[in-house]
Amino acid sequence: MYKNLMYICVSIGDCFVSRNDKTMKNSQLYKGSLNTIIMKLLEENGKMYGYEITQKVKAITLGELNITEGALYPALHKLEAEGILDVEMEKVDNRMRKYYKLTEKGTTETVNRLSELEDFIRNMQSLVSPKPNLEF
Repeated sequence: MYKNLMYICVSIGDCFVSRNDKTMKNSQLYKGSLNTIIMKLLEENGKMYGYEITQKVKAITLGELNITEGALYPALHKLEAEGILDVEMEKVDNRMRKYYKLTEKGTTETVNRLSELEDFIRNMQSLVSPKPNLEF
């Protein structure tokens, strides 16, 4: 799932930069994929802080994709405002760290968005790599 998910997100524009730091071309088609990635990571990990999210994406994609802070934090704040994320503050090394986690609504929404994304991926793969029609 991650390989397909990250492949789609290459086209998001200012959400990611490639390994060679060239900004990707912006596309309305893929708008919103960053939120789905964040939600999926939080579903799997329980709670995470912002930098941890960026590093997890970088690790999963073997350094191919890097989420910029300028894309991540507005997305996190929007998800929080929508009631999808909850925030917890914890003291770590004498500093306060903000952790994000899914709310009950966020957990439900994650399932819905992942299902939609899987359908989208399947349809796009059918269109760009069609199987030969065996019927005559």
